[in-house]
This record gives sequence, structure tokens and C-alpha cells, in this order.
Amino acid sequence: MSLPFIDLQAQYAALKTTIDARIQRVLDHGQYIMGPEVKELETALAAYAGVRHCITVASGTEALLIALMAMDLQPGDEVITTPFTFAATAEMIVLAGGVPVFVDIEPDGCNLDATRVEAAITPRTKAIMPVSLYGQVCDMDAINAVAARHGGIPVIEDAAQSFGASYKGRKSCGLSTWGATSFFPSKPLGCYGDGGALFTDDDALAQAAREIRVHGQSQRYTHTRVGVGGRMDTLQCAVVLGKLERFDWEIERRLAIGARYQRLLAELPLRRLAVREDRDCVWAQFTVQVEGREAVVDALKQAGIPTAIHYPRPLHRQPAYEQRCRVATPLPHAEAAAQRVMSLPMSADLSEAQQDQVVAALRAALSRPDGSLSRTAGEGRGEGRHPARST
Repeated sequence: MSLPFIDLQAQYAALKTTIDARIQRVLDHGQYIMGPEVKELETALAAYAGVRHCITVASGTEALLIALMAMDLQPGDEVITTPFTFAATAEMIVLAGGVPVFVDIEPDGCNLDATRVEAAITPRTKAIMPVSLYGQVCDMDAINAVAARHGGIPVIEDAAQSFGASYKGRKSCGLSTWGATSFFPSKPLGCYGDGGALFTDDDALAQAAREIRVHGQSQRYTHTRVGVGGRMDTLQCAVVLGKLERFDWEIERRLAIGARYQRLLAELPLRRLAVREDRDCVWAQFTVQVEGREAVVDALKQAGIPTAIHYPRPLHRQPAYEQRCRVATPLPHAEAAAQRVMSLPMSADLSEAQQDQVVAALRAALSRPDGSLSRTAGEGRGEGRHPARST
């Protein structure tokens, strides 16, 4: 019997009474668009992230677009980002009229390499958009410092995978000009459809985002700016409110499960994600790097272990973006990671027995025919310049 890659059924079973009551309340009052749960959720999430403003939106993708629109991105403006991420990051830059400028990643952590950002800045740079990949926050202080040295370039943290993660004692989404997250069902905090949120301390940007998400209206039928239909519906806000009941517990579980995975995999011939000493990782995906990935994935499938690849091709190699981007630095680490990354089952409800099943199957997949383990350079540790811990 196959394991679930993400066990949303177990999560719902634990929260069924709360979530059902939340949904029923919306069905009873009938305010399906911009109902009271929208404001309730925004207040709770702003407090969680430690910012003044949270603006819920239709998806994490929409969050990025609205942030760029609120900053008045113009055709030809450049946004520095990573090529090793889901397409939505570059997609929204292009749809807003901008040019994605790609900088390489850290080889051991897979996040944007903050030391390479400054060299990519030009007079056309309008924003920097690091992606907090796999649930670990980028080196936001270093990126913010570069932005400040160049006239206060806005920084947008694409935190679709990192809501709930901590960085130097602060929460993801509360670390820069904008934080943008996703409530896609598989995220650390997910709804039962699409949803997302923007976070900021800037009053003017928050007001712009609120107007943009309702077709640019400052009041009904008064369109003060060009906008989109970008609201998060009330039912989805109700679901997230229900899930907040045990979100702290889920984050603790993710940290513990991730730490156990790291320990169990320490002697296997693979590369584990390096988690920096000054932050944690909420493991939106538990991702490792392996040689001969196709054979390993197939062996795990035969053993009933689902996997996923986040991501098999960097964005500068994608047909839609290779002519619409600027490659600011060589990108060997992004290209290498795309050939090796593989994500294993991960959720707050993953049991130790299930974890042991995953690790046993992975050990078998990585073994030579004689039963001994093959060897991979850099196995079991980070290979970057920064301090890392194997949690």
C-alpha cells in the first residue's frame, strides 16, 4: 500500500469539528466574498508574522502579481530572482511587464545566493524577489542590506513554501518590504482550494494592494488604479482559520520530522539540505539530492513510496522564459540541483513507522547489487560557505 505524499486526510480528521463548524458558519451567513472571516484571518496572520498589514488574495501567484503592481512595475523593469523555483515567480514578473534577472543559488541550501545579488543590480532594477525554498528562509538580512545600499530597492520574499518558518527570531513574511505566501492545499498552512496573502508594514503599499485585489477600487465603482479580481473567498479563509487551531503544533511536528529525516539519512549517499544555524526549515517539501535520480524514483515507486521533483528544469531553460529573462551570473548550481533534487513524503502527520518505511526503501534504492551503499561526493552535509546544521 502506497504512502501518501502529503496526508491531508489525516489533518482533516484531526480538525474536522473545527473546520466543519467554520464552513457551516459561512454557509449560514452567506457572505461568500469579503465576509467577516476575511478580516478575522488577516488580523490573525498579521499578528503571527509580526507586521501591520495582511491582505488575503486569491492565490500565492496572485500575491506576487499584486505586490509588483502595487510598486508600479513598468515594462522593461528588472526583478532579480532565482531560476530554481516554481514558474509563478518569473511568470508574474513577466505578466507585470518586467524582466526576470536570474542569479545562482547556494549549492547546499538551494536558496538564492545573497552574495551574488549585488553584481546583478542595474539602473533598471526595480525589486529583488528571493524565494524561501522548501521551507527555509533566504538570507534576508544580507539581501535587505544590498537593497538598502542601492537606494532602498524593494524586497519581496516569495514565501509560498515557508510560512511559519523562523529567521533570526523573526517569522517568514515579516522580513522585508513584502512577504507573499500561498495557501495551496499542500503548503505548511493550506486551504481547500487556492488562496494566498501579502504582508507588509508599509501603509501605502497595503492600501494599494487592497484596492488592486478588487479591480482597483478605492470604493464601490470608483476605480483609482488598474486592478485584478484577486480576492480570497470567505470559505477558504474559514478553512485556514480552522487550521490555525493546530498550526503551532504542526510546525513543531514538521521541525521534528525534518530533524529525524536528517538523522536517518546521514549515512546514505545523498546530499541533504543544509539548514543554517540562524534559522529553521518547516519542510514544505523534504528534498534531497541524489545521483541517478530516475532509477531511484522508479525503485521507490515500486516500493510504494511516492516522490516529486521540485524542480526538474530551471526557469532560464524553460521555453516560456529563456527569451524573456536576463541571466546575470553563471547558473551551474541551479542546473546541477535540477538534475538531482527529489522530494520525499512529508506532512505533520507522518508517523515514525512511515518515515522508517521511506528510509528503508531509499537505502535499498541507493545500494549496490552486493548490498553495500554507493558513495556520493558531499553526502550528508551542506557544501556551501555558510554555517549549517543537520537538523
